[in-house]
Amino acid sequence: MFSRAKLQTCYELAFYPPRLNGVWRRLQTGNVPDTDELGELLDAALLLHQALPSEGYASQRALTRLALYQAKARAFGTVRFLENLRRWLGRRPLGQTVVPGWMVRDIGLPALSHKTCRGRLHENGAQAAI
Repeated sequence: MFSRAKLQTCYELAFYPPRLNGVWRRLQTGNVPDTDELGELLDAALLLHQALPSEGYASQRALTRLALYQAKARAFGTVRFLENLRRWLGRRPLGQTVVPGWMVRDIGLPALSHKTCRGRLHENGAQAAI
């Protein structure tokens, strides 16, 4: 199971486009210290876009928030971007089709604004290896 900070990073990769774009820029420049850990985070981020669980989640509020994040992320093409990054790292396709209940948490994301979209990514201290 992931720590809270790692789960926060997965949520940001899955649903916060500036964070995902930052990862892509780092991959292009070769500025990623641990590609295996990044691959695991991208796997979990893509897993957050799978079907919602029918049991094992923390709260209805967390489930609702995840569903809203999933719906809003469709406008940015996040799922395809995650799949392409994973493929670029040589990751295998995900076998799971449902979000594990333990990943459904009421995690808030940084506010999305023009400033954050122009490369001034909000750093919240919950950084993993990326």
